[in-house]
Amino acid sequence: MLRKFKIAIDGQEYLVEMEEIGGAPAASTPVATTPPAAPVQPTTAPPVADAPAQSATSPVAAGADALTAPMPGTILRILVNTGDAVKQNQPVMILEAMKMENEIVAAADGVVSGIHVAQGDMVNPGDALITIA
Repeated sequence: MLRKFKIAIDGQEYLVEMEEIGGAPAASTPVATTPPAAPVQPTTAPPVADAPAQSATSPVAAGADALTAPMPGTILRILVNTGDAVKQNQPVMILEAMKMENEIVAAADGVVSGIHVAQGDMVNPGDALITIA
C-alpha cells in the first residue's frame, strides 16, 4: 500500500510515496504480484529440477527457510549454484536497486538447496531468492 508524505529537508519540501513493508502487508505484497498458483507449485513440488523452471518465469513467495529480497530490484549476478556449500555472510548474489549493486549474503552456513530467481529477474521485497539448508 503506497502512502504519500510531504517532508522538508534543509527548508526544501518534497512529496514522497512510500510502501509499507512491515507486518501483514509485506506478506500480502508477493501474493498480489504473482499468480495464485505460483506460490503453491514450489511448496508441493520440492524437487530442485522444478524450481529453476518456475524461477525463469517469475519470483515466488518466500518460504520460512529462504533468503528474501530486501528491496525491489533486478538480479544482476548469481554467485553460487545449487549444491554449493556457503558460509555465513558469503555473497550469494548481486541485486541492483536504485542504480546501486547490493550483495545478498548467506544468513548462515549451509548448502544451497534451491535458487528461485534467474539473472535479469525483477524482484520485490519478500520474494524468495535462494534457499540454504
